[in-house]
Amino acid sequence: MSQRPDTPLLDTVATPQDLRQIDKSRLRQLSDELRAEMIDAVGSTGGHLGSGLGVVELTVAIHYVFNTPEDKLIWDVGHQAYPHKILTGRRDRIRTLRQGGGLSGFTKRSESEYDPFGAAHSSTSISASLGFAVANKLNDRPGKAIAVIGDGAMSAGMAYEAMNNAEQAGNRLIVILNDNDMSIAPPVGGLSAYLARMVSSSEYLGLRSLASRISKKLSRRVHSGLEKAEEYTRGMVTGGTLFEELGFYYVGPIDGHDLDHLIPVLENVRDSEQGPILVHVVTKKGKGYGPAEDSADKYHGVAKFDVITGEQKKSSGGPPAYQNVFGDTLAKLAETDPRICAITAAMPSGTGVDRFAKAHPERAFDVGIAEQHGVTFAAGLAAQGMRPFAAIYSTFLQRAYDQVVHDVAIQNLPVRFAIDRAGLVGADGATHAGAFDVTYLASLPNFVVMAAADEAELVHMTYTAAEYDTGPIAFRYPRGAGIGVPLPETPEKLEIGKGRVVREGSKIALLSLGTRLHEALKAADQLEAKGLPTTVADMRFAKPLDTALIEKLMRTHEVVVTIEEAAIGGLGAHVLTFASDEGLTDAGLKIRTMRLPDMFQDHDDPVKQYDEARLNAPHIVETVLKALRHNSAGVAEARA
Repeated sequence: MSQRPDTPLLDTVATPQDLRQIDKSRLRQLSDELRAEMIDAVGSTGGHLGSGLGVVELTVAIHYVFNTPEDKLIWDVGHQAYPHKILTGRRDRIRTLRQGGGLSGFTKRSESEYDPFGAAHSSTSISASLGFAVANKLNDRPGKAIAVIGDGAMSAGMAYEAMNNAEQAGNRLIVILNDNDMSIAPPVGGLSAYLARMVSSSEYLGLRSLASRISKKLSRRVHSGLEKAEEYTRGMVTGGTLFEELGFYYVGPIDGHDLDHLIPVLENVRDSEQGPILVHVVTKKGKGYGPAEDSADKYHGVAKFDVITGEQKKSSGGPPAYQNVFGDTLAKLAETDPRICAITAAMPSGTGVDRFAKAHPERAFDVGIAEQHGVTFAAGLAAQGMRPFAAIYSTFLQRAYDQVVHDVAIQNLPVRFAIDRAGLVGADGATHAGAFDVTYLASLPNFVVMAAADEAELVHMTYTAAEYDTGPIAFRYPRGAGIGVPLPETPEKLEIGKGRVVREGSKIALLSLGTRLHEALKAADQLEAKGLPTTVADMRFAKPLDTALIEKLMRTHEVVVTIEEAAIGGLGAHVLTFASDEGLTDAGLKIRTMRLPDMFQDHDDPVKQYDEARLNAPHIVETVLKALRHNSAGVAEARA
C-alpha cells in the first residue's frame, strides 16, 4: 500500500492487516496519529490514559510484526489496550469507551476477535498465554501467544507461577515485559539495543544452538559449565538472570518508543526457534502528552479533560469520597493507638491509605499486586498484637479468599477488612463490581460483616473495627462521594450485631444493608403517600444478624423486604434462614429479598446500573405492592 507522505495513515488502517501494508518508514507517523487519536478520545470519555500512551509504539510494532488475530495478543489488566482497540476495527466506537452500551475499558472476548482473553485484574496474562500456546502445540496449530505484562503486574506471584511452568510452550510463547517505571531496568540506549538485536538474531541463536549440541557431546559437567557460563555472561551484560532461571530466554532491555530498535528485535523473536522468550521493553507512562508526563500519576485514570490544557473536568466541592473518609478516620485513630497499621495492595490512593501513610509512614504498607500476601501479612501482624486494616477493593479481595479463610477466619485473628468499591461501580463494569463480598464473608464462622449506609456510618464502623479484638471484622462501602451527611467529631463504637430503626411505621418494614438505605427512605415516602406506614431499618450488620430487631419487625408488620447491593447469599438469605428456623413465616408474613441480579452487569452510569438491578426506590415500592396484592389474593382465596 502506498500513500503520499501527507496522507493521514490512521484513516487507512481498519485492521492490523492494513497496518502490515504500510511501509516501515512511516510507522512513526502512524504512531503519532494513533497517540493523538487516543488523547482526543479519552478527553471526551475519561478513562485510563497514561498506560495507553506508554504503549503506542509497542502496540503498532506488535501488530505490524505478528499475525494477529491468529497470533494471540493478551494484554495484562487491559487498561493500556485503547490503542490496540483503535487499530483492531473499533476506532469508530472509541468515543463510547466506558459508556453504557459502548466499548469496555478493558479487553473483552465478546467485543472483538482481537481480544482473545478478557482482562481487568492483574497478572493473568502469562498463565492465559501459556494456555493458548500449549493448546496450539497439542493440536499442531500455527500461531504464537504474546503476553504484554507491566512491571507492576510482575509483583504478583501468579506471574511467576506461570513463568515457572512456561518451558513446555517452547517458542510459541513470548512475554513482553513493559517496564514503565524503570524499577528493574538496566540503562537503555544504543548499546543495549544493539545487544538485544544481537542476542535475538538468528545468527546468534544458530551459533548458540550449535555450541549447545557440541557441548552435549562432552561430559555432563563440562556441558553444564559451558551452558551456565553463556547464560551468566549474557545476564551480566543485558540483565535478566532471574528470567533465565525461570526458563525464559531473555532479550533486552529495549527502548519501547524506538521503532527502529523494537521492530527488528520482535521480528527476530517471532522467527526464533528458541523459547519461551521474554522481551524486556522500557516505556514511559504518559509518553507524548505533556500534562500526563508531568503528572505524578502520569494521568493513569482521568475524568473528561481539555486536550489542549490537560485540565480535568472534575466536579469541585461536594461530599468527600468514601475512601478519603476512611483514610482520614484511620489516620486520626492511629494518633492515639500505635497498634493500628494499614495495608494496601498497590492501591494507596484508591483506598485512602495514602492519607494514612502521610501521617504514619512507618505503619503503612503497600505490598504491590499481592492480595494473598497482604491478607496473610495482616494475619501475622494481628497474631503479634497489632491492629491491621487490610484496605482492599471488594473485587480484588476475591483473589485472596483462601487466605481469608485459612489464615484469618480459622485462626480467629482480628484482621480488619476495609472493603472499598462495594456494590456496582459504573464505568469499570463487571470486573470491578463489589457484588460478592457479603456472601463470601458472611458464610465464614468467626466473621463480623458490616456495611456503611453513609460516610458518617463509615466513621463509626472504622472506629468499631479498630476496637474489635475478638476476631476478624469487615466493613464495606461504595465507590465515589458520600451523600453529604455531617461527619461525627467523635466516632461511636457500635454494638456488634445491632441495627437501628431510622423511620417508624406499622405495615411495611424495609430492612436495608448499606447505601441503599436512602433509596429505602424515598420508597417509604412513596408508600406512606399510598397509606402504607413504613418502617425503615438500617441493619448495619449482615453478620451477626440483629435477630431481636428482625423478629420484632416480622411479628408486627405485614410485609418485610430486605434490600442490599450484593449478590444472592447475603443479608436476604440470612434473614430468610433465620425466619424459617424460627417459624416466623407460618402466619402469612410476606418476606421479599431485593439484591443484585444473578448476572454480570456491563459498565454504565451507576444510577442506570441500579435501575437495571431493580434496586432503586420505584422498584422497592413495586416489590411491596406486589407482595400486598399477593397477600390479598391469598386471603380472599382462603376465605372462599
